[in-house]
Amino acid sequence: MSLLGSIVSKILHPFGGGDAQAKPSEAAPSASGSDTAAAAPAGGGTSEPVDVEEVLNGMAAKNSQSLNWRTSIVDLMKLLDLDSSLTARKQLADELHYTGDKEDSATMNVWLHKQVIKKLEENGGKVPADLKD
Repeated sequence: MSLLGSIVSKILHPFGGGDAQAKPSEAAPSASGSDTAAAAPAGGGTSEPVDVEEVLNGMAAKNSQSLNWRTSIVDLMKLLDLDSSLTARKQLADELHYTGDKEDSATMNVWLHKQVIKKLEENGGKVPADLKD
């Protein structure tokens, strides 16, 4: 499974069964850069969106580290027990079609966090208004 797929699954489908739903928005974007048509939630019939903030705050409350998932892609990945190394973040950047300089990790990290939040929303997550662009 892709890194993005792992992130989406761990947040939106923490008890499994989310692989099929995590894949639709991983498709390459169209020429316009928009992949919202491909991001419609697949199957499942769940009409209620998953409250991303509630899920992540719940995970954070159980974590011994103080992680700021709201602004840090590194902390978000750590909270999800995923590799948050620069190599892993560059892999995530490739998956999300990042075109900037991957050696400028600060800029890349901000972009990654925004894109991951966007993908969570596209895949059925309810994202806090303050995290949307």
